[in-house]
Amino acid sequence: METLLIENSVLCDLCSEGDAGKRCEVCCVNLCDFCSQAHRRQKRTSSHSVHSLEDLKAQGRLSRPVLCSVHAGQELRLYCESCDLTVCQECAAAFHRDHQCRPTHDVINHHGDRIRALVSGSLQPRLGRLEESLRRVDQAQDVLRRRSDALAGEIRAFARSYAAAVETHCCSLLQDLQDLRVQRSNQLHLQRAQLQQAKADVGGAVDFAERLLTCGSEAEILNAKGVATKRLMGLLESGYDPQPATVAYDDGSGICFLPQCSAGEVEGFPVVGVVRVKEIDPGKCIVQGEGVQQGAEGQRGEFTLICRDSAEESMGRGGDPVLVSIVHKDRKDCRVEVTVVDNGDGSYAVSYVPKESGSYSVWVCVKAQHVKGSPFALTVKPKFRQHQGIFHCCSFCSSGGAKDARCGCMGTMPGGFQGCGHGHKGHPGNAHWSCCGSVVENSECLHGLEPTSLRGRIRTVEL
Repeated sequence: METLLIENSVLCDLCSEGDAGKRCEVCCVNLCDFCSQAHRRQKRTSSHSVHSLEDLKAQGRLSRPVLCSVHAGQELRLYCESCDLTVCQECAAAFHRDHQCRPTHDVINHHGDRIRALVSGSLQPRLGRLEESLRRVDQAQDVLRRRSDALAGEIRAFARSYAAAVETHCCSLLQDLQDLRVQRSNQLHLQRAQLQQAKADVGGAVDFAERLLTCGSEAEILNAKGVATKRLMGLLESGYDPQPATVAYDDGSGICFLPQCSAGEVEGFPVVGVVRVKEIDPGKCIVQGEGVQQGAEGQRGEFTLICRDSAEESMGRGGDPVLVSIVHKDRKDCRVEVTVVDNGDGSYAVSYVPKESGSYSVWVCVKAQHVKGSPFALTVKPKFRQHQGIFHCCSFCSSGGAKDARCGCMGTMPGGFQGCGHGHKGHPGNAHWSCCGSVVENSECLHGLEPTSLRGRIRTVEL
């Protein structure tokens, strides 16, 4: 029970008449002076501990009595061991008559000792350990807070330093870009000056020639034709003539930013992102497709040119000066017309239609330089020859026994037959074409070849 303060005036629990000034801690009753003396004189209660209410109050040992909830005003002074319950005297007489009921002060030591043993033997050491654990948790929490604060400061300092390094790298990239822009701009200015000079030269020559032809007399034209012709020829031979296929105008598309590429370290921090000039490297450009090595007479041949930079990466854009030329190896005057289509992604589709068979050289150049593998050797096969005859076993059978029927296998039969027959001289031994004697049904016609080569081919196929 918790310690409670009582009122200033307390009646005696025995006589209920006098003011109680003392209390028996064994019987848990408040006593007046007369009842206190009588309590000490009785043999049964002479050994009880009786103290002043003021002393108990000062020591904090004064507690309010626990009253029975069934019988009003009756204090719970007995303990029923059978029911493990504190009861008043009337409850013991009415409900616990056959039970073993003892005064609370007789059994309090036994049960109190048991509680004290549990507290002092197990719970107090555990309480100490829990307090120690709590102390360590608080220490760990404090260390964690200090460590987190220190790391937060390091992270902020790192972030500021890294941001400064990134800003420095950004300024460096912008400066590199500005330098490249100035360089390309100067090149364009030079090209512009050259074009303007060429335009002025050609315009002056054309204007002079037109005025001479329109305004000059016959004598003046004849007298000035030498000077005019010489000037015009000089411009044609040595003048600057920009062709779209051979001249590139640098518009800055070759400048690129590679955000994933390592740029080394700046102020001790690794950074990425570089500005590079993506220039075409003819030695890294490749040609793909069978059309650059094999072709057929009268049939369209195709191959693809892929332009790459020095890192062997596709240019990813078009507009490069590409020149493709296909010339017969034995007849230099035999050229094949070539069509080059810019796909706009760094690749170029090349197509051609050869009119004659033979061996050709294929020149593939970018910026007036050969690409990897150029010049290529192109073999153009002759046009496929269709058979003009029939595929038969022999001319005797296919013609119904006509004597004048002939066969390309050059076989003959006795009796005036001009064609071949089974088992007779010259018969190839298998079904064959009447036009050329070839024993392969799905084949090219061999008509027109020399007889010796024809015989050899037929015999080879038969074997």
